[in-house]
Amino acid sequence: MTKAFRIESDPSLGKVFLKYLFSGIGSAVMVSVYSIVDCIMVGQYEGADGMAALAVITPVWTIIISLGLLFGVGGSVIFAKLRGEGDKRSADEIFTITMMGVAVVAAIAWAAIAFGDAALLKLAGANDAILPLAQRYLKWLKFVVPLFTLGQVLAAFLRNDGAPALAMIATVSGGLFNIAGDYLLVFVADMGIEGAGLSTGIGQTLAFCIMCSHFFSKRNTLRLVKPRNFFPRLAKIAATGFPSFVVDIAVGLLSIVFNNQIMKYLGETELAVYGVIININLVAQYMSYGVGQAIQPIVSRSYGAGEHTPIRKTTLYGAISAGAVAALFLALCEAAPMPIMRIFISDITSDIEAVAPTAVRIYSLSYIFLPLNIFVTYYLQSIMKARASFAISLLRGFVLSSLFAFVLPLGSPDALWWATFAAEAATFGVSAAMFVVYSRKLKNSLSLTDLTGERQNAQPPENR
Repeated sequence: MTKAFRIESDPSLGKVFLKYLFSGIGSAVMVSVYSIVDCIMVGQYEGADGMAALAVITPVWTIIISLGLLFGVGGSVIFAKLRGEGDKRSADEIFTITMMGVAVVAAIAWAAIAFGDAALLKLAGANDAILPLAQRYLKWLKFVVPLFTLGQVLAAFLRNDGAPALAMIATVSGGLFNIAGDYLLVFVADMGIEGAGLSTGIGQTLAFCIMCSHFFSKRNTLRLVKPRNFFPRLAKIAATGFPSFVVDIAVGLLSIVFNNQIMKYLGETELAVYGVIININLVAQYMSYGVGQAIQPIVSRSYGAGEHTPIRKTTLYGAISAGAVAALFLALCEAAPMPIMRIFISDITSDIEAVAPTAVRIYSLSYIFLPLNIFVTYYLQSIMKARASFAISLLRGFVLSSLFAFVLPLGSPDALWWATFAAEAATFGVSAAMFVVYSRKLKNSLSLTDLTGERQNAQPPENR
């Protein structure tokens, strides 16, 4: 066995964490911002039908991105743990299996979009008026569908191979091009929604090419090797990444639930307000993912190396960062609900003015708990507690949110705005308890290092 990864006595742990944090937050902000810019540009050019077309595309695209998270998070967590244990050969096998698995899944997704786009879009809610617009958006994206899934995986492995800055540069570069390209292709070239799709495709291709440059760098240690135990390991990768997959999938499914409940109990004005709220919520969620992605490489490697101190310190840094994200979005939404509305909606009506402040302020209370709940799911994944992480993801991402969305309006229609807060608060009780329990077990299971820096006990226990 080669010498295990060590970070126990590294005095620069805080700097290492900040490097990963800035990378994760930067990438997250850029992804969410250029998605919002897409909505604004298309909405301004195509009007309500354009926004509706993007709404039916979102669930389809969410699945494609989520498949990347399934393999990227799952493979990189196990990869980092094995590197921490000093088992580079097995880590390389995990990288190889991950890339082979995601390549097959990306090819299937590509075929589904290329040949079954009409059926998928109708399943997502497109009618005869919306379908042609949605297909125009996908016209050029069909050529680069696999790059969205593969890009998620590459970004995760780059962060675990000491290149988080390159992952961030790639995402930011692709995002900036997409923002500029949206304006040039949608308005200047007069391509409308088709231009937005083309811009998104070129931006992702640029980001993917930048990430691939890592393989030609001297710092690259990622290697493709002949893997052993392919299918059992592939299953473990999928199981480990499943909580992140569920979080992303649930966003799309939950939006469908809320859309239907709002139209049932409230009306079109409230749906327009919710459309703005969900875009702000998207940014908050992606920033929270950034915090989770910052702790994962350090915690996973330290877990593999059997070192508790860096896990404890990194977890503290992560919790503080998640708290900062919570405070930022809570303060922003409580202080400026109407300015936020005006960014997305040019013609603010008196009905929107009557509904928006209360709705935004109530919904924003969920930000007290949302970043912390997501942080705990990443922490549990990083120490190989995939089932516990999955339970939290499923609770907050769909089960409790849907339950409260169906139950609360029965008493009062306006109570629907409290559904997300109630779900996040209830989930926090569960996630806080799991965090305490598993942190205590982790501390007891990992030995202290001796003066020579060698491990005193066997490998850490596998996921229970």
